[in-house]
Amino acid sequence: MFESNLMASKSVLVTGGGTGLGKAMSLRFAALGARVTIIGRRRDVLESAVDEINASAVNAADFHVVDIRDAAAVEGCIATMMGRGRLDVLVNNAAANFVAQTHTLSSRAVDAVLQTTLHGTLYITLAVGKAWIAQGQVGTILSIVSPNAFTGSPYAMPSAAGKAGVLAMTKSLAVEWGARGIRLVAIAPGSFPTPGAWRNVVPREDLAKQFETNNPLRRPGRHEELANLAVFLISDQAGYINGECITIDGGRWLKEAGGFSFLEALSEDDWTKMRGGRGA
Repeated sequence: MFESNLMASKSVLVTGGGTGLGKAMSLRFAALGARVTIIGRRRDVLESAVDEINASAVNAADFHVVDIRDAAAVEGCIATMMGRGRLDVLVNNAAANFVAQTHTLSSRAVDAVLQTTLHGTLYITLAVGKAWIAQGQVGTILSIVSPNAFTGSPYAMPSAAGKAGVLAMTKSLAVEWGARGIRLVAIAPGSFPTPGAWRNVVPREDLAKQFETNNPLRRPGRHEELANLAVFLISDQAGYINGECITIDGGRWLKEAGGFSFLEALSEDDWTKMRGGRGA
């Protein structure tokens, strides 16, 4: 389905599009013909990303320096963008996270995560949605959440709470705005290594390897795999998918939920001995 002009009619805004998975998605959207705009807080990072995107893009990419934690700044940015041209897709990718023992967290530490992950996402979703509704325009909003939105997460509780809120937003607005032609969907990625995220959530190299391979496929996700899923969900081919969250984690959350998954540590000799003990 990934024809070279698949996204040619789409104008896409990606939050946190200057690095990591946000940049990977932006590169893929642009390569398939989309007009991509990325936003973030660091001008140098955004400029570098736009240069990289434009090296292979059909349409020129652009950026805006915006802190999505600032509701007024977000509303001003969206008003400016919508005044200049059409916006078809919003990708909520920007988030904050770090690991800590929850009982050691201050209120400021909690806010540091929730202000970006939840509040910022709500601010820009509302700004875009209000503009689309006022103009009678259809559109798609894709949010990057996490399997932790379903399961919770020790040592990353504020992030899990924030992502759960974004998932609730997705499901709520999918119903409320669906009749207006606005679809909301989400992706819950598992282990997709990025330098920025790994610095904050994986304190040791040996733990990084375990984190990346602790799934039935025994490997981390590749950025292009997530980007291709994002392309599908925002494309017209996915026009009847609304309010759904697709998990892409190699089956990790199923493994961790399975009560006997720990038995994968048994050797063939162990299994043979167990069969023998039952008289097999």
